[in-house]
Amino acid sequence: MISRPVPNLKEKYNAEWALVTGGGSGIGKALCFALASQGLNVVVVSLDDAALTQTMSELSKNYPALQFRSVPTTFSSNVNYMDKIIKATKDITVQCVFNNAGFIVTGFFEQAPLGKHLANLECNASSTVPITHHFLKQMTDKKLKGCVVFTSSVAGFIPTPFAAMYASTKAFVSQFACCCHIEVYGLGIDVCAVHPSPVASNFYDKVDHKIELMEAAQKSAVPPSDLPNQIFKSIGACATRDIGGMALGTRIGTFFLPYNFFTRIFAVAAPFLPDYKKHNANRK
Repeated sequence: MISRPVPNLKEKYNAEWALVTGGGSGIGKALCFALASQGLNVVVVSLDDAALTQTMSELSKNYPALQFRSVPTTFSSNVNYMDKIIKATKDITVQCVFNNAGFIVTGFFEQAPLGKHLANLECNASSTVPITHHFLKQMTDKKLKGCVVFTSSVAGFIPTPFAAMYASTKAFVSQFACCCHIEVYGLGIDVCAVHPSPVASNFYDKVDHKIELMEAAQKSAVPPSDLPNQIFKSIGACATRDIGGMALGTRIGTFFLPYNFFTRIFAVAAPFLPDYKKHNANRK
């Protein structure tokens, strides 16, 4: 736990606007409401679906004095999502950026279509590069303070069978955040990646293959509304932060045991796991 007051980002950075990707539901939606509660106008970037429509309606109803803009889009290589984001923000200054969008592809790596893996790579990792570059350059050019926050996962720090692309993209996100943190910290721009423990959201609802270990983890999941204050406390205090018991426990394990050890033990034990046996039976 970080024992510090929850910072008011509007006051901390003298900011007017924030942007949240994946803001239509789950952690992203909770972040949008938390930012609005601090008096920030919010650009909500999310899938063009009923969840986004509902979130925009709720935000406007609860905070009538603030402005909310939606950018309905998909983070995929065949969609020019940056043009949409730039167009929606060309007349405003965004100083608080939350790279939160993400999803998971489960099962053995070779069993899922390549296109789905590449879409997962684009959404979870690649999309954060142009978004961060665009707004970080604006802040540095204008000599403004602000923050860039990534929703990552401790899955990026351990071998994660049955979710290879998810773990790999989260490893990238955390490393990317740490590198940017060093470069802009002296300019008054805070960059960090947070690693939440399981959250009770629709994140798990659309997986192609049910994973027993994942479903077991869901039993300890907390509501998305529990996350924003902890995430806000992390901003300016650290480059990465593990939030919740499962995240902390995983990090402690990786601190004391070598990565190769984990990989070897998992490789030996994997064929005995129910998930492995079930999905291995589908291999030709």
